[in-house]
Amino acid sequence: MSISLQKGQKVSLSKDHAGLGKTIVGLGWDEAKQEKGGFFSPKPQAIDCDASAILLKSGKLVDKKDIVYFGNLRHKSGTVLHMGDNLTGAGDGDDEQIVIDLASVPEEYDKIVIVVNIYQAVKRKQHFGLIENAFIRLVDARNNNEMCKYNLTENYSGMTAMIFGEVYRYNGEWKFSAMGQGTNDPGLLELSRRYS
Repeated sequence: MSISLQKGQKVSLSKDHAGLGKTIVGLGWDEAKQEKGGFFSPKPQAIDCDASAILLKSGKLVDKKDIVYFGNLRHKSGTVLHMGDNLTGAGDGDDEQIVIDLASVPEEYDKIVIVVNIYQAVKRKQHFGLIENAFIRLVDARNNNEMCKYNLTENYSGMTAMIFGEVYRYNGEWKFSAMGQGTNDPGLLELSRRYS
């Protein structure tokens, strides 16, 4: 049975799902309806949200190769895999997925931060206030059962990036923390610097 999480809530993945190996992190969002301008106004551009996983050692990003995103789909350890970029967020279900093999993540990594940023947000004058129905969910890859889901409900107007949540090790078990923290970082590079 899936647990519906609130912001800041933490849940154990290992304890409630014995033998958990691979988990699918699904992220989804919809573009809010935008007002159409006048006859000569440019057509609003589709909002391209990009999901990424940042692998941390002792809570720090020590190598840019520890960022898994549309430009680096597979972590060097082979334990974190980005399933590809969705350019529009259209349609139901997950827009982007990241698969994490929790059973095989090298011991030196203690935290995997799941973030989403809007591609060229500043240039396109786009922000998370133009996004609705955003969520992150964790699925047990063995049986496709959803373990937990966090729906972001706050107003993130003006925010160009989002820290959705963290998968982390604590006392030998894997846990998930629902974060929902908006930031003004213009891109993934700036967002990742928060962890260096």
